Amino acid sequence: MSSRSMLAGAALSATALLTIAAPAAQAQAAPAHSTVAKKLFDGWLKKNKTTMGKYATPAVVTKMLKYKFRAPDKFAGCTAGGTCRFVHTSVKVPGDLNGMLMLVKNGKVTGFWMSQHITKPATVAQRFVTTWKLTQKNNAREIATAGAIKTLFKVKWDPNGVPYHWQGCSKEPKGYSCAYSYEGGAMFLHVRGTKAAGYYVNSVSYIAD
Repeated sequence: MSSRSMLAGAALSATALLTIAAPAAQAQAAPAHSTVAKKLFDGWLKKNKTTMGKYATPAVVTKMLKYKFRAPDKFAGCTAGGTCRFVHTSVKVPGDLNGMLMLVKNGKVTGFWMSQHITKPATVAQRFVTTWKLTQKNNAREIATAGAIKTLFKVKWDPNGVPYHWQGCSKEPKGYSCAYSYEGGAMFLHVRGTKAAGYYVNSVSYIAD
């Protein structure tokens, strides 16, 4: 066999291998973020745990089934990083999320955040401060407005800094003011909402001694 024939045969073999490998690689590719998010959302609407389990971790399924409000009515899209949102356009719910936020990785929803229904002003205030201490901004979005989050998270929590002392909540016009005191001043979390609709942190303010 001539060297030219051998080279031609090798080229054909390489082409055949590439042709076979290409569909296999495509079959193994993870589905689009939006596809995964929508499949999970559809399973949730139908309360089908089996379907939900195909597209989300057990922890996500458990949390999602606890959503207290009516279903969000708009798919707000996904980012290149895999965060997808479903939002409300016809009702107001507590928190900046305004519905549901999903994190899609490798064809499954591995992270999930949602608007929370909290029935006590003190609970929502203390939980908001906990999200700040743990640097959990998406958790903060479940229970606070974007403005409140921006104000609180502007300063990084220092575990070795001055201690914050819980002072409770008191009524103020349009809602409640929940306070933490610390050496040199105090922080006030202004809570809005109702027990029926759920409470959320609307804004944060400070005073100095």
